[in-house]
Amino acid sequence: MHKTLIVTNDFPPRPGGIQAFLHNIALRLDPQRLVVYASTWKRSQEGVRATAAFDAEQPFTVVRDATTMLLPTPAATRRAAGLLREHGCTSVWFGAAAPLGLMAPALRAAGAERIVATTHGHEAGWAQLPAARHLLRRIGESTDTLTYLGEYTRSRIAGALGPQAAARMTQLPPGVDEKTFHPGSGGDEVRARLGLTDRPVVVCVSRLVPRKGQDTLIRAMPRILAAEPDAVLLIVGDGPYGKDLRRLARETGVAGSVRFTGAVPWEELPAHYGAGDVFAMPCRTRRGGLDVEGLGIVYLEASATGLPVVAGDSGGAPDAVLDGETGWVVRGGVPEEAADRIVTLLGDAELRRRMGERGRAWVEEKWRWDLLADRLRALL
Repeated sequence: MHKTLIVTNDFPPRPGGIQAFLHNIALRLDPQRLVVYASTWKRSQEGVRATAAFDAEQPFTVVRDATTMLLPTPAATRRAAGLLREHGCTSVWFGAAAPLGLMAPALRAAGAERIVATTHGHEAGWAQLPAARHLLRRIGESTDTLTYLGEYTRSRIAGALGPQAAARMTQLPPGVDEKTFHPGSGGDEVRARLGLTDRPVVVCVSRLVPRKGQDTLIRAMPRILAAEPDAVLLIVGDGPYGKDLRRLARETGVAGSVRFTGAVPWEELPAHYGAGDVFAMPCRTRRGGLDVEGLGIVYLEASATGLPVVAGDSGGAPDAVLDGETGWVVRGGVPEEAADRIVTLLGDAELRRRMGERGRAWVEEKWRWDLLADRLRALL
């Protein structure tokens, strides 16, 4: 692999899915052949300390820009080009193609021989807006390949690219650490701590935002409770929609059967998945297609933990489910569909076991981080 410069706004300790994606792959590349140029998470003393502590623990070099939002400005582009030359890098990986991929021509001129730019859900939104679509086309023309998460994002983004750039696209989805997410991850301890040991548990692990569909699950609870009176909906995570969801649970009359954990440390997430009998996140598309699920790594983490999944049909979420094998895809925003699938799973232990085992095997076959790191290494 060429020595590589990663240019990204999204990198830990800033939380988020893209951040975890990049970090997990970076850890599986040769640290002596890797330099990361990233934004600063927070300018507060706490944020600066957290960032410095994180960077000191990494096996590769991390260089931080002073800004909390890294954009393809002339100053940032000059610094990226300087780092490329200073460290002898000959390949570049843009952690998110839009908008940092606009730096590609300058980095090519500075000596980059290979340039890979990764797309996520937001680039699919860019592809629908005329001005952003034009910028995405420029990024495609100036890079060696754009990677995509799944067929949904590929088809949306390819339509904005020139034919040659579209033909060069390569799939590079996020992966799952199957050694961290597994059926013995500690779910029994979480259930005991929450007083849920003998109750059927539907778990949803995600940020609390309208797209994810936690409100659909709350609206589904009366139908679920009619069939399974002891069932509990365990909502794991935090976010701006949390207050609305708690109010909805009260208004729907199911507050006693809905538990909110709030934010949970990353190292405790596997056990919280394992606390469920069924994983459900019936995500939906919003804002005329601009707010969609790029893939939904949570479905794969749940599958790795041995749970059957109920997913919404937003964006690329169905790419993370073998419909009818590892779980089911339902229409986002339709409580009745989510409830019916959940009730079926809660009432059939053998079906849960079969779907959970198939999901675990699928993750091991296709979605392991080491396999995906090998794919990126070849592209670089």
